[in-house]
Order: sequence, then C-alpha cells, then structure tokens
Amino acid sequence: MTENPPSGESAAPLTNDELIHPDVPPAPHHLPPVSAAPVAGDEANHRTTVHLLRHGEVYNPQGIFYGRLPGFHLSDLGQRMAERAAGFFSTRDVVLVVASPMERAQQTALPVAAAHDLEVGTDPRITEGTSVFQGLTFGVGDGSLRHPQHWWHLRNPFRPSWGEPYEQVAARMLAGAADARDKAVGHEAVLVSHQLPVWMARLKVENRRLWHDPRKRECSLASVTSITYHDDKVVSVAYTEPSRDLLPGAQKIAGA
Repeated sequence: MTENPPSGESAAPLTNDELIHPDVPPAPHHLPPVSAAPVAGDEANHRTTVHLLRHGEVYNPQGIFYGRLPGFHLSDLGQRMAERAAGFFSTRDVVLVVASPMERAQQTALPVAAAHDLEVGTDPRITEGTSVFQGLTFGVGDGSLRHPQHWWHLRNPFRPSWGEPYEQVAARMLAGAADARDKAVGHEAVLVSHQLPVWMARLKVENRRLWHDPRKRECSLASVTSITYHDDKVVSVAYTEPSRDLLPGAQKIAGA
C-alpha cells in the first residue's frame, strides 16, 4: 500500500514509465507570507485573505481510497489537528468559515469556526474530486493496480483519465474561493477542503501546469494554503503546516 492515489487525498507511485512525467517545478519560496498584522487605512478594505485548510487525518483502518464516500470521520489524531488549526487561526481576522460537505471537512471546520463564534457554511464546489478508484485500496501489489482492468484508467495523466479533469477541479475551487473573498472582503476566510482541490487551486493561481506527480503535492494534513487578494487580484500565496509535528504519527496509506 502506498501513499497518494491519483485523485483524492494522496496518490500512489505510477509504475509504468510512460506515465511518469517531470514533476511540477517547486513553488517559488520568495513569495511574501501572509501577515497576521492588520493593514492600516483604506488599504485594509482592498486586501482579503482566503485560507485553504486541508482536513485532518481520517479514521480509515482498512486503507480505503474514500474520495466522496460518506461515513469517513476524523481520527483522534485528526481531531487534534483540527484543534491545532483552530489555534493557528484564533488570533487572525477570520469572519467566514466554509467547508466541503464531506464529514472530515465539516469536523475540521467546527473548532475553527467556534474560535470565532461563527457558523460553518457548506460549499459543494470545494469538495473532493471524483475518481474511478473510490472505494478501493490503491497501490501496486495489494491494491487495485495489481489488476489489469484498472490500467486503462491510467492512460492519460494530463487530464487525468482516472477522474475529474484538473481544470474543472481548479475552476470550481477558485470559484468558491472568489465567493468567500467577496463575502469576507477586507478580512480573512477559511475554506476547509481536500488535498487535490487545494493543490489545483494553488497551481492555477501560481500559473503552473496542473498535471503533476501526485506524490509531491505540498499539501499535508491540516496544512494551510493562504491566497491573498488585492480586490480580485492574487498578490501572494503562502503555505503553513500548523500540525507539522503531528504528521509522523499519521497513517501512510491511501486516502489518509
């Protein structure tokens, strides 16, 4: 069993040489971080930050690639990650918290919203991507890649052929972010989503290609990808891992 399936929370190594392509170039590390300090004067009315928070670890002892399947909740460690995220956002100017309809996203959002006395909104546009591997274990040896009937779905990593097109994922995720930006104008919003949609949104706003090696997404459990806008223009992107010290204890299986 390996980490990171092609669409979903993570993705497994692709063993066919023709399916492995150069990885997405690393993100530029000189991008200015999002400042926690308030912006003075009229400029504050033009600057809005939308934080894309990936949910915490899910209880998944069978190693199922759960995708959009219902009934997958945070593990005890995932709950700790959600509380850690709430602490990270507690001193920030958060006025809006919205989550994917998936249970794990809703659970991660609850302590963040409670820290600001807010209700959790729901936006289906920021939910997980679709995949033909949903409900299966994913990997070489003991997973679905052992069976030739699944190989056809790996024929086109650019679209990709195993699930929802990358362009579509990026478009719906950024549409949700734009709505959150407009509702929280001059302040900050938190959108609780999933690894693939968050990574697609980041690649799109950084003008990088969307096809990539899924093993190298910079989007760990309970990580925060922050997009700062001046009016409707993206001016900076920052990435933070509030639960970095908890990650070694997380499951290293498909869908984790």
